[in-house]
Amino acid sequence: MRSTTLGWLIAFTVLGLGASAAATWVHVQILNDPTYSSFCDVNESFSCTVAYTSQFGSVFGVPVALFGTVFFAFTALLIAICARSSAADNLPGYLFAASTIGLAVVLYLGYASFFILKTLCVLCLTTYVAVVGTFITAGTATRNPMTNLPSRALRDLQLLFRTPLALGAMVLFFAAAATGVVTLREPVASAAEADASGDGGEQQAAAGPSADQIKQLEAYLAAQPRKPVVAPSDGAAVVILKFNDYQCPGCGDTYRQYKPVLAKWAKQAPGKIKFISKDYPLERECNAFVGQDLHPGACEAAVAVRLAREKGKAEAMEDWLFANQPAMNPDTVKKAAASVGGVTDFDKRYAATLELVKADIAQGSSLKIGGTPTFFVNGMQLPGLRAEFFDAAIAWELKRVTAGGK
Repeated sequence: MRSTTLGWLIAFTVLGLGASAAATWVHVQILNDPTYSSFCDVNESFSCTVAYTSQFGSVFGVPVALFGTVFFAFTALLIAICARSSAADNLPGYLFAASTIGLAVVLYLGYASFFILKTLCVLCLTTYVAVVGTFITAGTATRNPMTNLPSRALRDLQLLFRTPLALGAMVLFFAAAATGVVTLREPVASAAEADASGDGGEQQAAAGPSADQIKQLEAYLAAQPRKPVVAPSDGAAVVILKFNDYQCPGCGDTYRQYKPVLAKWAKQAPGKIKFISKDYPLERECNAFVGQDLHPGACEAAVAVRLAREKGKAEAMEDWLFANQPAMNPDTVKKAAASVGGVTDFDKRYAATLELVKADIAQGSSLKIGGTPTFFVNGMQLPGLRAEFFDAAIAWELKRVTAGGK
């Protein structure tokens, strides 16, 4: 194998390992620090947090970024063991086989990022480049037929077992990888456990953060300024506003994650917590405060929910919209408004209802919101919080208000 090829393989491995390790660190901070703001959260189009907290950010509770770190660490170990041994000629084949699997994964994650989440993660993109670079470089350098790679690997494994230093490094690698997976894995309640609890998913929200995380969150909340937010309280002690875009991936995630939290509070403290969803579509047809049409169909979606609400089908309409974000456009929204929301006069009432949407947008602009979703709790703007931290924030605010706090 030429030294130039080896140099490129090392470069892509170092690039991927650095990006994956950084992504793992960011993911862990997001999970454990309720006030953490990632350096790679530029805007809605470039956001690591949206990617990591989405359904594509982890597998069985293990951050996908950690699997990337393990992959590139394994690649580095292969290079270190094989490059200066008799297995050097087989190294491109091993890396090509490994990167083929990696390529399949990044193609899936890339599709999810570009077409489902519609959000780009800078660190993720860097790992994609590293995987593709390794795949192309190793594939080009492979000289031996891939069909006899297993037999060559078996011979090299025999050599590995006769080399104590290399064998020890491999054992340490697998031990470290297993420790990382166990340590960083989030508890994930199964569907069966949720059904058995009889609370429709509230068990997950009730798990709650640690005492140190609660203390950190409460200190953060106590230091936050409050804005005068006009909203009907109907006697509730805590009024929560969400500025929402039905085509925004983060809005869909928080809708699903916060629903059991709000259901829990409705049961535990009826009438004390009021949740209001405000429209802030990121589409110029109805929102003059956005520079480009990020979500074509978002204005129609906001109108569809308002009209479906008159039929008592707003929740069903919201469920459909958030479940079908990749396929949303004005035509699909109109059809769903009729079939799901029972709306038969969408076009006739569209213009008038859109003026109500614009009133929400004007309020959001006056509050200087920077994107969606944006939450206010009694005038206090919250950062993007995981469900358990959102739950804790509500508990803290309710206690503050009922104790006569200002």
